[in-house]
Amino acid sequence: MAERSILAYFKSPEQAKEALAKVKSLKLVDSAIDRFDGYPGDGMDHIMNPLTSDFPSLSNLTLGGDFTDRNSGILAATSVSASGFSSGGPDNMVTGYDILLTLVIEEDDYDKALKIVQDAGAL
Repeated sequence: MAERSILAYFKSPEQAKEALAKVKSLKLVDSAIDRFDGYPGDGMDHIMNPLTSDFPSLSNLTLGGDFTDRNSGILAATSVSASGFSSGGPDNMVTGYDILLTLVIEEDDYDKALKIVQDAGAL
């Protein structure tokens, strides 16, 4: 039997879990719920003193990104969240559709699963 995949974006983990619970009644092969962000890394894991200038970029200091090179840090510093003049939401977290529900489903249930995630508010 052929399989198809669905990538559904939600505003909250609860929406994704609700959709997944409904899709489980179908021929579900695999699933995952993940949160993603526009910046790499898990954030800073050590205390830095900005007065010592011991930080690679503004975005590393304000966003806590783990950037692989200087250019990535500079580009991320252009974000309004890095400057402090605005933010994407509380605690500088990205707001919007940052929860990804990934589904692998048997092809004959694809349309039903797609309708379920769309009805649950997926993008």
